[in-house]
Amino acid sequence: MAAHRKPRQRSLNGNTARTAATIALAGAATATGFDGIGYAEPQLTSAQVEAKVTKLYEEAEVATEKYNGSKEKAERAERRLGTLRDEAARKEERLNSAREALGSMAAAQYRSGGLDPALQLALSDDPDGYLDGAAFAERAGNRQASDVARVRKQLREIEQLRGAAHVELAALKSRQAELNRHKNTVTGKLGEARRLLSRLTTEERARLATESGSGSWDGGWGGGHASRSSGSAREGLGAAGAAGAPGAAGTSGVAEAPNSRAAAAVAYAYQKLGSPYVWGATGPDAFDCSGLIQAAYHSAGISLPRTTYAQINAGRRVSPSELLPGDLVFFYSGISHVGIYVGHGQMIHAPNPSAPVRVAPLDEMPLAGATRVV
Repeated sequence: MAAHRKPRQRSLNGNTARTAATIALAGAATATGFDGIGYAEPQLTSAQVEAKVTKLYEEAEVATEKYNGSKEKAERAERRLGTLRDEAARKEERLNSAREALGSMAAAQYRSGGLDPALQLALSDDPDGYLDGAAFAERAGNRQASDVARVRKQLREIEQLRGAAHVELAALKSRQAELNRHKNTVTGKLGEARRLLSRLTTEERARLATESGSGSWDGGWGGGHASRSSGSAREGLGAAGAAGAPGAAGTSGVAEAPNSRAAAAVAYAYQKLGSPYVWGATGPDAFDCSGLIQAAYHSAGISLPRTTYAQINAGRRVSPSELLPGDLVFFYSGISHVGIYVGHGQMIHAPNPSAPVRVAPLDEMPLAGATRVV
């Protein structure tokens, strides 16, 4: 009988090994495709890059205004929380003083309260004097009861203040969480814009800068600040006519601001031409769009809200045909961008990280409304 032997395992010959390798590579390629990793990123033209970057800047500005609003609310909540804590501390100090006074009175009563009042009267060498003293003690007792009631009231007030402070603390934490969300959105959008711009050649970025009049399409990415490009920004001053700027009155063809405060706000905006755009900034050396407007009118002695959404309601609405230098002009359906009108169809605004504060035509963006502050 032939012995049973374990069949010998066949080794892979050259053809078989090549086939297996091919199948493995094909499987890996298929898996890579399913995972969405293996596709090459499509090449974009410079025009497509410009359109995408512009859209990203617009979306980042929406998030910036939400960030500004949340920051304003967080600061208010923080101030209210501080006020409540200060008031609670003052009341606790008064409460401690009242408690000490009650403690001293209680100790004195304990030391002198060993005899019954009737027995004290019977044993007194001066009954009339004792009765006078008893009447005083009764009045003192009434005052003590009043002091106790006041302490109880102070305790209730302190507890109420602590409850209100707890609510404000929760509100503050919520606002801070909002801030972080909006900040992440802004930095994400701007990072994506930077990535897209980095795919262009130096010549393409220079051409886009020339076509857009921004002065720079590198986005000023050092530390998140736009590069100061005052030369190209200030060139627009002559074209705009320096409406409402100091010394402009009486100049032929120059629109004048309707009053001194509007003129002061416009003059401030002219002084800041070339300042870099930095989201969340309100000056004096860098601005976002609503930050520039707030700073301009602050210089004129007028307090404006922080965000575009609130600034549009800070004055009287005017139509495009009624615009005067100093009026605020708002853009996009979401009211996410603002500039200050300077006359002759021109405004000064802080555009986005690719461009500094500059003079620009109103028709550069879709106009959503206008407001006259003064």
